[in-house]
Amino acid sequence: MIKNRLQALRALMKEKNVDIYFIPTSDFHQSEYVGEYFKCRSYMSGFTGSDGNLVITLTQAFLWADGRYFIQAERQLQDSSIELFKMGEEKVPTVKEFIEETISKGQTLGFDGRVVSCELGEELENIVDKKEAFIKYDEDLVDLIWKNRPKLAHEKAFIIEEKYSGMSTNRKIEQIRNKLIKAGADTHIITSLDDIAWLFNIRGNDIDSNPVVLSYAVITDTEAMLFLNESVLDQKVGAELTKNNIIIKDYQDIYEYVKQIDGDKMVLLDQTKVNYSIVKLIKAGIINEINPTTLLKAVKNKVEIENTRNAHIKDGVAFTKFMYWLKNNVGKQEMTEISVSDYLYHMRSVQEGFIEVSFDTICAYKENAAMMHYSANESSNAKLLAEGLLLVDSGGQYYEGTTDITRTMALGVISDEQKVHFTAVVIGMLNLLNARFLYGSRGINLDILARAPIWELDIDYKCGTGHGVGHILNVHEGPNGIRPRLLKNNEMNCIFEEGMITTDEPGIYIEGSHGIRIENELVCRKGTKNQHGQFMFFENLTFAPIDLDAIQPELMSIKEKSMLNAYHKDVFEKLSPYMNQEEVEWLKKYTREI
Repeated sequence: MIKNRLQALRALMKEKNVDIYFIPTSDFHQSEYVGEYFKCRSYMSGFTGSDGNLVITLTQAFLWADGRYFIQAERQLQDSSIELFKMGEEKVPTVKEFIEETISKGQTLGFDGRVVSCELGEELENIVDKKEAFIKYDEDLVDLIWKNRPKLAHEKAFIIEEKYSGMSTNRKIEQIRNKLIKAGADTHIITSLDDIAWLFNIRGNDIDSNPVVLSYAVITDTEAMLFLNESVLDQKVGAELTKNNIIIKDYQDIYEYVKQIDGDKMVLLDQTKVNYSIVKLIKAGIINEINPTTLLKAVKNKVEIENTRNAHIKDGVAFTKFMYWLKNNVGKQEMTEISVSDYLYHMRSVQEGFIEVSFDTICAYKENAAMMHYSANESSNAKLLAEGLLLVDSGGQYYEGTTDITRTMALGVISDEQKVHFTAVVIGMLNLLNARFLYGSRGINLDILARAPIWELDIDYKCGTGHGVGHILNVHEGPNGIRPRLLKNNEMNCIFEEGMITTDEPGIYIEGSHGIRIENELVCRKGTKNQHGQFMFFENLTFAPIDLDAIQPELMSIKEKSMLNAYHKDVFEKLSPYMNQEEVEWLKKYTREI
C-alpha cells in the first residue's frame, strides 16, 4: 500500500516538475501533535510516531526519526522501500543537509508552505538558491492523491472560567499590547494553538488530548481578532468572546488579512511558529521574536498552581487505585496492555472535573517498554503475566490542570539487572526533585542530577529529562525543559522562573528486554535569598507510590533512602483520605520506609 502511494505521488511530482518533495510532521500551526487531517507523513510512510520527516525523490524515499522511535520506525518501515535515517547518530545527515547534497541546479524542491515554519522555509530557500534550484510551496501534493482524507476538525469550543485560569482575557490582551509597545510593533500574529487558547481562555478538541481550537489570532493596539470555524462557537462561547470585544473572522481569511497589512507597519511574530506561506504574503516589516504568550503562559499564576495541585491529588488517587487493582489481580484474571489502559482511563473518568486524557496512554509490558513512545494495538497487545515490568505513562486533562505521570511496576519476579536499573532511575528522579539551585539556572544545568546515576551504569536515554506542561493545555510546553545538550535556538532551555511546571522523567530502555521510566511533575519555587543570590527549588506535584517491589535498597545511600521515604510519607498523607480501608492498608505497605 505504501509503495503504491509513493508511486502515485512520484507520478504527480513528475507532472508538476517537482524533483524532491518534503513532508514534515506538522499542521498549519507547527503543533507537536496533529489532527487526522494533517497526518500526511504517516499516510505516505506508514510510520505512526508523533514526530518524523519524510523526503521523497523520484527514485527513493527517506524517513528521519529521533531516538524515541528507532525501534518502532524500523518495524513500521519494513517492506515500504523507505530508508530510515536515525537522527543524531553518527554520519546521519539532517534533512537540510540531505536536500543540499541531493538537489541539483535547475531542479525543484516541493512542500506545502502551510505546514512548514517560516524559519525552516527560509533555510530551505537559502539552500535551494545556493544550488540554483527552485521551490514550489503553494500546493499540497499529498492532498491530490489522498482518497477519503479526513476533514479539518471543528469540534465545539468551551470557555475556561477565571476561577480556573486566574486571569481574564482582557487582562491577558492588555499584557500583549504592552509587549507590542516595548517591541516597537503595531501588530502581533499568533498561529500556535496553545498560545491562542491561553490568551482567549478558550479550549476545544481539534487535536486529541490537546484541548485547542484550530485558529489564528491577530492583536493590534485597538483590535483583537480570532480566525476560526464559527461552527465551533456555541451561544455561551460566542457571547463571552463578544463581551471581550473579540472580532471573529473565518479560519481561512488569515491569508487575505495579512496581505492587507500596511507596508509601513511592523509585525511581531515568531518565525518558528508562523508558517512559511503566511510570512511570504506579508509586505510589512517583521520583528522575529518568541511569542510574548509563550513565557506568560509558562509561568503559572497562583490560581493555576493551586488548581494544578488539586488536579494532581485527583490524578494520584486514580492512578493509585489503579495500581492497587493491578497488583492484586495480575495473574488472577486476564489482562492485556489495552484492557489495563482502559481500566486506568475508567479510574480517571470518575474523578470530578475530568475532561480527557492528556495524551495517548503508553502501557508497555516487558520488551515493548523499550520503545519510549510505544502504543499498543490489536497486533502488539501483550498479555500481562505475574512477572516482569509494566511501564505506564499517562495523564489527564482536568478543569483544574494537566497531569503527566509515569510509573514502572513489577508484576512479579524481575531480574537483578532490572532491579539495578529501576533503582538507578528512581535515584535520578529523586535527585532532580530535591534540587536546590541559584536563579539563572537552566535545564541544561540540572539534567546531570537525574542522568548521573544512569551514566554510572554506562547507560543513557535518548531523550530529554523533562518538559514544560501546560495548564489545561498541551502536555508538552516550552520554553522550559531539562536536557543534556542545547537544541536549536536554545529551545526548551530557558531560565527557570517561579511558577514554571516541568516534568522529571529519567529512564532506561534496553531493546528486547525492558523499559523503565519514573515521572513526576514539579513546580519551580523561590527559596532562600542571601548574599549568594536567589536560590530556587522544586515543589513536587505528583503523588503515587514508586514500586518498592522493584527497588534494591542496598544500592541506595542513606540520603537517597531518606528522599524516597519522605516522598512516600507525603504520598500516604495526601492520598489515604480518599482510599477505602483495604486500599489504605495496601498503601501503607507500598509507602513504608526502607
